[in-house]
Amino acid sequence: MALGFTTSSDFGSLTVLPDKGLTRNAQPQVRRVTFGDGYEQRTTYGINSVQETYNVSFKNRTRGEIENIAGFLKSLKGVTSFIFTVPDHASTEEVTGVLDSTTDNEKSIRVVCDSFLESYQYEDFYSLSAVFRRVYE
Repeated sequence: MALGFTTSSDFGSLTVLPDKGLTRNAQPQVRRVTFGDGYEQRTTYGINSVQETYNVSFKNRTRGEIENIAGFLKSLKGVTSFIFTVPDHASTEEVTGVLDSTTDNEKSIRVVCDSFLESYQYEDFYSLSAVFRRVYE
């Protein structure tokens, strides 16, 4: 599978590729206890303790393509998850113990779309940016 996601058949079963510049924000969830003398203890919070969000954009696309992407995201209402394929060099490192930047690995994850923004560019071209949040189901 290529990077991106596929819309449902109601929206043309499009394979949607995000623009270059996709960003991932990872925030570990940590429980901390701090004592008066500056001593601190930390532990992870939960099984999947790293929250991830992805900022994606779809710039200068035709009106029809943006309408299909927006329609698909609207239909999910921020509740229903979908599969999103992202680059993942770390999977090689986890298996072999060596970070190999020459291997282009990908992983498919489940995400929900918390928010998206549509904008008019020019003539019949529009753009859309969105925030996808990784979920574990």
